[in-house]
Amino acid sequence: MSTSIKPSSQDERFAEVFGAPLDQLLAAPHPTRHLREALELRAFLAVTEDHVVWVRDRVHERSAPDRPMDELSEDDLRMDAEWMEAALQARRGYLTALDKVLRFEPPPEYQPAVTFPQPMVSARAVPAEQTTARAKGR
Repeated sequence: MSTSIKPSSQDERFAEVFGAPLDQLLAAPHPTRHLREALELRAFLAVTEDHVVWVRDRVHERSAPDRPMDELSEDDLRMDAEWMEAALQARRGYLTALDKVLRFEPPPEYQPAVTFPQPMVSARAVPAEQTTARAKGR
């Protein structure tokens, strides 16, 4: 399965922020830089969440109530705990980065248009009668 289509815990949020379902966002012909970055972080998050699930399932299998007690290995469980800690730490990091991208860099359609200050005219117009009088007086 491609990492871009693995489910993640943030898929609904993508639809809310970008206003389209994830499959449409993934198929966008010309994604913005913002969308590309968000989708890349989402793909990393999806892989990391898979790792969390794998370790959790492995721990459940190793410690299942129907397994013989003699098969329990503190070394294996210690290693699983280290794997779980690393996977959860990575997940937190990706969630934090993705949250920043989605919260602090709104998509272009929601960004206000750039406006430039309009120049102020500081000269006053001279009435037409004064300009003709000056022209005759020369």
